[in-house]
Amino acid sequence: MIYFNCDYNEGAHPRILQKLTETNFEQTPGYSEDSYCREAADLIRNLCACSDAAVHFLVGGTQANLIVISSALRPYQGVLCADTGHIHVHETGAVEATGHKVLALPSHDGKISAEQILHAYQEQADNDSFEHIVQPKMVYISNPTELGTLYTKEELESIHSVCQKCGLYLFLDGARLSYGLSARGNTLTLPDLAALCDVFYLGGTKCGALFGEAVVITNGSLQKDFRYMIKQKGGMLAKGRLLGIQFLELLRDNMELYLSLATHADRLADQIREALHQKGYRDFVENTTNQIFVILPDEAIAILSENFSVTYQCRVDAAHSAIRICTSWATRQEDVDALIHAINTLPY
Repeated sequence: MIYFNCDYNEGAHPRILQKLTETNFEQTPGYSEDSYCREAADLIRNLCACSDAAVHFLVGGTQANLIVISSALRPYQGVLCADTGHIHVHETGAVEATGHKVLALPSHDGKISAEQILHAYQEQADNDSFEHIVQPKMVYISNPTELGTLYTKEELESIHSVCQKCGLYLFLDGARLSYGLSARGNTLTLPDLAALCDVFYLGGTKCGALFGEAVVITNGSLQKDFRYMIKQKGGMLAKGRLLGIQFLELLRDNMELYLSLATHADRLADQIREALHQKGYRDFVENTTNQIFVILPDEAIAILSENFSVTYQCRVDAAHSAIRICTSWATRQEDVDALIHAINTLPY
C-alpha cells in the first residue's frame, strides 16, 4: 500500500534527526526556556520582521488551536470560522470543550470573506437579544485551508480591516503554511501574516518535523500570561528543546529546508493533478497546494484504493465521489509515478 492520505505519515527529515542525535546528551533547562528555543524564537521574529512578537512552541495543531482560542476569549465569546474549518469538523469539539462555541460560516472553497465576518458580527450585535447570543470575538482561518485553497494578500487585508473595525482577533492556523508559501500563485509572506494577524503559527508536524508548531503572537494584549494557559491545557513540553532544535533546522538560512520540502510536495501534487486533468476528471476544489481534491467514479476509487491509500471526502452524485490525494515533504517520485500510471488505467 502506498499512502497518499495525508502529509504526516513519515517521521522527520534526516537533518532534524541528526541534530536531535547530536544534542541528545546536552543538559538544558526545560519547558522551552533553553538556548535552542530562544534562538529559534529570535529567528522567527526576524523572518516575520516583527521584533516584539511572542513566540511559543507547542506539539501539535489541535493543541495550538484550543490553547490560543481559549486564552483569548471570555467565557461568553465564540470564534467564527468556515464550516469546513479544522476546529469545527476535525478536532472532536476540542475548542468547544474549553467552553467556547465555534460559529461556522458557509463556504464552498474552505475560505470565508470579510463580508461574511461583518454580517455575522452585526447580526449578533444588532439583535435585540444580543446578550443571550454567543458574542463573536475571534476569526479563525487556515492557510492553506482544509480544501487546499489560499487566501490572497488582498483577501487577508480585507478580513484584517473588518476585524479591526469590529474588535475581533484574527487567528491564522498555519499547520500547512509551508505548502501555501511555496504554492504557485501565493501572494502572502511571513511579514504579511505578522502585520495582518493577531496570532498565527508555523506548522512543523506536516513539514519535516517529528512534531511541533510555532505560535507567533503579535497582539500585545494576547501575549500576557500565555504560558500559564500552555501549562494549564497540558501543552508545556518538559523537554522543550526538542521543539526549538527542530524549528532551527527547518527555518535557518531563510527557511531553506522548510520551503524546499514544501516545494517538493507541491510540485509532485502538480504532476498528479495534471494526470487527473489529462484523464478528464474534474476538480472538486481547485488549488495549487499539496492537497488534491478530485471527483472520480466510485468504480475508479475502488480500483485505486486497492494499492493506494487516499481520503474519502464526500459523495457528489449516485455514481461519483470526491477524494483527497495528499503529497508530503517526503513523498517519493517513484510513488507518484506509480499513482499516475494507475490513474491512466482507470475507467472514466
